[in-house]
Amino acid sequence: MIDGAIARSAPRGRVFLVGAGPGDPELLTLRAHRILTGARVVAYDELVGSEILALIPPEAERIAVGRRRGTCPNAPSIHPTVLERALAGLDVVRLKGGDPMIFGRGGEEAAELAALRIPFEVVPGVSAALGAAASAGIPLTHRDAASSVTFATAHLRGRAGTGEHEVESLARRVPPEGTVVLYMGIATLRETARRLVEDGRAPSTPVAVVSRATLPDQREVVADLATIADAVAAADLPTPALVIVGEVVARRVAPSAPAAIAPPRPLRHVRRG
Repeated sequence: MIDGAIARSAPRGRVFLVGAGPGDPELLTLRAHRILTGARVVAYDELVGSEILALIPPEAERIAVGRRRGTCPNAPSIHPTVLERALAGLDVVRLKGGDPMIFGRGGEEAAELAALRIPFEVVPGVSAALGAAASAGIPLTHRDAASSVTFATAHLRGRAGTGEHEVESLARRVPPEGTVVLYMGIATLRETARRLVEDGRAPSTPVAVVSRATLPDQREVVADLATIADAVAAADLPTPALVIVGEVVARRVAPSAPAAIAPPRPLRHVRRG
C-alpha cells in the first residue's frame, strides 16, 4: 500500500508500459528495444520469453510479476514494487506480453499511475492475435470471408452484476459473422464452441488454435466448431494459445520459412557526367 503523503512528496521516475509482442524478439518495436536495453528496473510478465529478457542489462533490477492466464484476477492493477521504485525516482519498464492495451491491464495500470501523478508512457507491441494470425498464414479479415474481427476472452469468470459467466455471454458479444479471436481460450474451448453453435454459428465453421505463436516450437490445430475441442485435446497443445474462429481460417496460406536478413550493402558513389 502506497502512503498518500509519500506519493505526493516523493520524486517520481517514469513508468514505461511496454508491449513485448507475441514472443519472437525480432517483433519488438524499435522503441521497445531501445527502452529495454537501457533499463534500470524491469517488471516482467511470465509470458515474456527468455530471449527478450536476455536484452535487459545485467545490472538492471528484475521483478517477476507473474500473471499468466488470469492466475491472479484479484491482484492490484499494478505491482506495488513498480510504484515504490517509481516514487523513489527510478524509471521502471513494465514489460508485458503482446500489447499493453489488449487484455494486458494497460488501461488499469495507466489510471493508477495517473492518480499517483507518476509520469508514464505506453509503448505498443504486436498483439498476440496479430502474431498468431501472421505466423499461421490466416488473414483476420478477407474481402470474401470477413469484414470484421472481434478480440475476446473466454474465461469462466462470473461477470459482476449479471449472474452469468463470460463464456455464456460470449456469443451475444460478437457479431454472427466475421472473425473471432479468443485469448486464453483453451481451458473453455469445448464450452465456447458449443455456445457459438447454439447462438447460430454453423458447426462446420473453421477454427484454428495456434500455440506459442511466432516461436520456434509453434504448433497449430485446424478443425471446425464441432470437432475442435477433441482435436486440441488429442494434440495436447501447450499454452499460451489463441483460438481463431471464422471462414478466414479456410483462406489460410502457410507462409514461407523465415529467411535470414542480409546486412545492408554499402552505397556506391555514382559519378554523374
